[in-house]
Amino acid sequence: MFCDRPDCNNIEGSRVIDSRPGADSKSIRRRRECISCGRRFTTYERVEEYELVVIKKDGATQKYDKTKIINGMLRACEKRPVSIKQLENVVFLIEKELIEAGSREIRSSQIGELVIKHLHKIDEVAYIRFASVYRSFDDLSEFLDELNKLVKKD
Repeated sequence: MFCDRPDCNNIEGSRVIDSRPGADSKSIRRRRECISCGRRFTTYERVEEYELVVIKKDGATQKYDKTKIINGMLRACEKRPVSIKQLENVVFLIEKELIEAGSREIRSSQIGELVIKHLHKIDEVAYIRFASVYRSFDDLSEFLDELNKLVKKD
């Protein structure tokens, strides 16, 4: 940020003196001081919200809801040594990957595959549980094929 005083030819910018959340909690209020002339001024920065829309298998759309991912992983991790913190970290990583992909519309299948990928790293039993529901194996042979892949990777 540069000073807006007409007689100040500042090219060095300003320094932040104080930062506080804005009244609406969606902005940040910063008190700044011009490095050149010492003039103080206030700036407001908006927090950018990145809304994701999920496209379901049937083509319907709905707003992205991370609690659905956590609930699905909690069911898969029932009676397993996996902490809530680990699951929250997985959701953070999944959200990061989705946002970095650059599209605001994502398929539910993308989310499911990311959950499977991350659960595989945390707990293999939870991974198999989630995969068996998510991929809805038609018969025992498909399920055994997935188990064999898991065993061969180790």
